Amino acid sequence: MSITRRRFALVPLTLALPALARAAGAPAGLGFRNSLFSAWFGVHAASAESVAEAALSLAPNGRLRVAINLGNSVLAQRDAKGELAGISVILARLLAQRLNLPLDMIPFTAAGAVFDALDKDTWDVAFMAIEPERATKVEFSPAYVFIEGTYMVRKDSAFQKSADLDRPGVRIAVGRGAAYDLYLSRTLKNAQLLRAPTGDAAMQLFVDEQLEAAAGVRQALAGYAKGRPELKVLGDSFSRIDQAIGVPKGRAAGAAYVRAFIEEMKASGQVRRALDETGQHDAAVAPPAAD
Repeated sequence: MSITRRRFALVPLTLALPALARAAGAPAGLGFRNSLFSAWFGVHAASAESVAEAALSLAPNGRLRVAINLGNSVLAQRDAKGELAGISVILARLLAQRLNLPLDMIPFTAAGAVFDALDKDTWDVAFMAIEPERATKVEFSPAYVFIEGTYMVRKDSAFQKSADLDRPGVRIAVGRGAAYDLYLSRTLKNAQLLRAPTGDAAMQLFVDEQLEAAAGVRQALAGYAKGRPELKVLGDSFSRIDQAIGVPKGRAAGAAYVRAFIEEMKASGQVRRALDETGQHDAAVAPPAAD
């Protein structure tokens, strides 16, 4: 087909885009000139060649190995049958389906363990928070969910806001290698961090050792404090944790595909639906990434 004929052939396709998008499940009212539609249609309109290139880039062994962090209950949980569940699991399945790849989901108990496993070539894609230390080895998508890092303290504690805890003599339990551990390691000037293998273990360390606070994801801390009237979770936060999809450095085609994929998932409402379906109603969906 000549270049001229290609131009004319695009006219009826352009006119048909609204119907095609509705049939494929695009969100109602989405304008075709805005960036959200570009993100949505970009992955759907990907050529077979570009999908194959992304699949080979992401999963050179022919199977998409996805790290699932059970240490963050907003992103992943086990259901009543013990099966993996959560927004990470839903998005992993959708990504593998788009790439026409078999899926292997690899559960981890903590984000630090996920990052450590990168050097062992254990996973191809991981759901983890964007952090400068991790970005030396990982190419991140735009954020798809925002969650809060905050503190749990005793109810009779004098601490009323997060900034109150950065003082000499204050001991704070954290999950080793978690996003909030990395953030607090950079920013605290006086308080001491005591690390446990996981976030759950950090909360238990806080109780067992009579520490001044435990740091963590708000939802996890609130769940632990529920039914324990002697504990409270502070109302403010010390950081916003940007959750994203990470790809090992050096997989450019795959990373580009994942960026378009996650923007589509936000624009189509899939991220919001997945959070609500898994009981994470108070987790905030990140806005479209800036161009």
